[in-house]
Amino acid sequence: MLIAAPGLITGLPGTGVLAPGYLTASGGLITEVGEGPPPKPPDTALPTGVLVPGLVDLQVNGYYGVDLADCDPEGWATVARRLPETGTTAFLPTFITAPVARLATTLRSAQKIAGAATAGARVLGVHLEGPFLSPARAGAHRRDWMVLPSPEAVAELLDAGHGLLRVVTLAPETDGALAAVSELAASGVVVSVGHSDATAGQVAAAADAGARMVTHLFNAQRGLHHREPGVVGQALTDHRLTSGLIVDLCHVSAAACAIAFAAAPRRICLVTDAAASAGMPPGRYVLGGQPVELPPGGAAPVRPGGTLAGSALRMDLAVANAVTVGLGLAEAVAAASRVPADLIGRPDLGRLAPGAAADLAWLGDDLRTKATWVGGEQVYGSR
Repeated sequence: MLIAAPGLITGLPGTGVLAPGYLTASGGLITEVGEGPPPKPPDTALPTGVLVPGLVDLQVNGYYGVDLADCDPEGWATVARRLPETGTTAFLPTFITAPVARLATTLRSAQKIAGAATAGARVLGVHLEGPFLSPARAGAHRRDWMVLPSPEAVAELLDAGHGLLRVVTLAPETDGALAAVSELAASGVVVSVGHSDATAGQVAAAADAGARMVTHLFNAQRGLHHREPGVVGQALTDHRLTSGLIVDLCHVSAAACAIAFAAAPRRICLVTDAAASAGMPPGRYVLGGQPVELPPGGAAPVRPGGTLAGSALRMDLAVANAVTVGLGLAEAVAAASRVPADLIGRPDLGRLAPGAAADLAWLGDDLRTKATWVGGEQVYGSR
């Protein structure tokens, strides 16, 4: 397969837009990436836009009417099949706070679903956003289901999610949390600080113990203060931490997004935190089994009372919004591809480079997805 494009972004550090550029792939892997016209007539010549690595989303609660915590095989297949419409070629289904026993059962069900072959976006594992969170920063999570990260609870979830559990969001200031961070990190799980009222020092201690991520920066966490930098301040200054950021310009203002990109270059990864309402008309949906509503014209669903509950964001729109607030296009694409892929230990994804998976997205001049490929096979759009 040989694709030529008027613009090509590799996602690699220090590279911009190759204009024009071309790519070859064989056996599901990229074999060559070059700048300029292709060496022979291409199989596909993109007339406009830019060819980029397939986008990688580390926080997807649901999409297209499906709440992924429900663990219905047909629902998961629907989400995997349709996410490429948004440029996403790999994702982490995300389960929010629930009783530990229920989460363990859900993880075991997810093991069977994720192991089955599905067309579309790759399922890279599961992200547990809870239940080891702070009731003081609950957001849309149920406080009565939050628990301390006891060794028994951590062991139960690790056992149920063996080989599948990729990210766990927790509040590091809770009793037993630092030991849990160490245990999870030693088991190969990326630990993310989130839904937390931690001080900057407590976040630094979590990073000392092995935490490497911050969940949806600015949201449901102690903010930046000039005498106590909080979760936000430590996230932006600690080079061990990469922060997810919901750039829908609803969860986080344009100015705050610009501050994050400027303060932590190459340490921000775009996430959607999408809920079942994403890609759907206004109406009533669920998040983690609890009711939410997407209002007419709303950028995000809300719980009764108005608390934001996930988003309705597309990854390609997150890239476009990042550019709108001042991030360069190549940097915005990397934040939605290579940065998250590297964070979870998948250097075969999120970049256009020889040996990487041929997961690609063609974004039009408006940065909306026109076609996607997974493993060299086109899964969305027309040539």
